[in-house]
Amino acid sequence: MRVTAVNDAPIARGDHVLYWMIAARRATWNFALDHALARAKELDRPLIVLEPLRAAYRWASDRFHAFVMQGMADNAAAFAKAGIAYHPYVERVPGDDKGLLEALAKKACLVVTDEQPGFFLPRMVASAAARLAVRLETVDGNGILPLRASGAFATAMAFRRHFQKTANLAEMPRSRLGKHATAEIPGAVLRKWPAAMPALAELPIDHTVAPVAYRGGSKAAQAQANAFFADRLARYADERNGDAPSGLSPYLHFGHISAHALVHRALSDHAWDPSRLGKANGKREGWWGLPRYAESFLDELITWRELGYGFCHHRADYHRYASLPEWALATLNAHAADPRPHLYGLAELERAETHDEIWNAAQRQLVMDGRIHNYLRMLWGKKILEWSKTPQTALAVLIELNNKYAVDGRDPNSYSGIFWTLGRFDRPWGPVRPIFGTIRYMSSDATRKKLDLTDYLRRFGRVR
Repeated sequence: MRVTAVNDAPIARGDHVLYWMIAARRATWNFALDHALARAKELDRPLIVLEPLRAAYRWASDRFHAFVMQGMADNAAAFAKAGIAYHPYVERVPGDDKGLLEALAKKACLVVTDEQPGFFLPRMVASAAARLAVRLETVDGNGILPLRASGAFATAMAFRRHFQKTANLAEMPRSRLGKHATAEIPGAVLRKWPAAMPALAELPIDHTVAPVAYRGGSKAAQAQANAFFADRLARYADERNGDAPSGLSPYLHFGHISAHALVHRALSDHAWDPSRLGKANGKREGWWGLPRYAESFLDELITWRELGYGFCHHRADYHRYASLPEWALATLNAHAADPRPHLYGLAELERAETHDEIWNAAQRQLVMDGRIHNYLRMLWGKKILEWSKTPQTALAVLIELNNKYAVDGRDPNSYSGIFWTLGRFDRPWGPVRPIFGTIRYMSSDATRKKLDLTDYLRRFGRVR
């Protein structure tokens, strides 16, 4: 169910198997890498790994390029240790990578790649499948539940009920690489598409969006996971929207860490076994038979993350306004002409030039740090809806700001957060309000009472 042949080309009598690494950018806990290695063993051929980074994707910037390139350095070390030929390529000019995949696939038995349902990746894989003369197989390593076993569920409870009945918790990728036979990357490929990392300043990308202070890559991801499990997991149930977030979303987005590795860690740290499982009822707590904090983490990691991935896979219009549930569309459209107390355009919002100091601080954190305090992220989205001329305008602004600045932007799970602002995966809330109708409402005044924002505003408030 995780492996799909996306073209009708045959498996050839080639010199190697090629793994085209485009989403699961890591050397361990990787279903696609496992499958490529299994194919290589079956065909008695070595493996070559190609990890490219394009220059012309939407919102390409120093921030995202630096994060991916830091991961490439970790992968280079891991594959060298395992004896696997690895070719990272950072495109210097848009279109420069044209022909690279075909060049490495020319003498390949087959090509294996990652299946990821979001952003431009499905179109890129479909285009490659039509061009390649050998078999192209995609491998779904996105979540605990394979995409084809999931669906476009309307609520978290509906997903949980399905997951609790169908998930195979024993299906895990390998956690380590062994030693393998080494292939030679053709000299013509190395000369035309050199593996040396260019300086960010040389690349035709957005240099106004600076890299974040934290590093990308598998090593940084593992360090973040270790710190979370040691220091914050026990507080996660009550403080995940405050002082105990996992901080793992950027690494999950770029494939520098696997959801399977995190689930395995959460279960094994509590000496878990399947005998603890409860009745499948779709409830958030009690099914795993784990402490409340561990179940809260698994619910975020599995339910909410995979709810978004399944919706994205099964709904091609996941990024469109029309994909909202009928009740949300009805109430938003009914209140679309309501007077707005404040109206701000994209430029004003991007520069954090509103009357609301809490919202401004959240926007500055997004620009500076590539993420927003978990609770304030929800308020940030709700206020954009309140301050935009129409809900469609609000959606466009939400997508632009999130995808331009958030390190985990452009991810299916990130789109879940954006669309939750407008009612996806939620329910009607009373009383009926101007602008919002029955969409869940949040206010800065209530937020100020709920949270102690003294330090936060000191850090991200306007410099006077």
